[in-house]
Amino acid sequence: MKQKTEQEARRETGFAADASRAKLADVYAVAALGACDAQGVSTAEFLAEFDSFVEGACDAFPKFEEILASPMIPVDEKYRIVDAVCRDATPIFKNFLKTLAKRGRTEILRDVWRRCRQIDAERKNRVAVRVTTAAPLSEEAKANLAAKLRKLVGGEPELFAVVDPTLIGGVIVRVGDKVYDASIANQLNNARQETINRSVHEIQSRRDSFRHSEGN
Repeated sequence: MKQKTEQEARRETGFAADASRAKLADVYAVAALGACDAQGVSTAEFLAEFDSFVEGACDAFPKFEEILASPMIPVDEKYRIVDAVCRDATPIFKNFLKTLAKRGRTEILRDVWRRCRQIDAERKNRVAVRVTTAAPLSEEAKANLAAKLRKLVGGEPELFAVVDPTLIGGVIVRVGDKVYDASIANQLNNARQETINRSVHEIQSRRDSFRHSEGN
């Protein structure tokens, strides 16, 4: 039986961790939106608050997100932080954040946010699409990309733009578990691999031809 390499073992562990994280995010997202439905709270309002919290607090102040997710910070202190930052938020949203803090799940905050958005999009026959680019997309570029994606995703795409400066160029589109990579970096890697494969094939062909001539 083939022994797994350390790299393969780490990769499998990473996949398992990602799957567990995704499952947890789904549980909390379903619960949060379900609470909105049960209490007659607008899902749109809840998601708008969630967007504002992620973009206005977490994105703007990365240290704040680290503090909120840190197991070293007491739960009561996290409650105080939530109350201070979300002073004007609805009770259901503040309670949701406090539930994550109480159960030690604030590290999956963004995962829950994305899953909430996905569920809401599915309800509206929209398809959540994560788009990663090296630089921010203009509104015109987003509109053009959405037009191209409609046929691909089989619905109305709802774009979630992510900026990754390390991306050489192009765009990486993720729809659920499918990734469509059109980045220059990926194209270069593909071209390099094709060159290697072609060289190997030519060498093998020459070797076979030489053996054949020897046999004659």
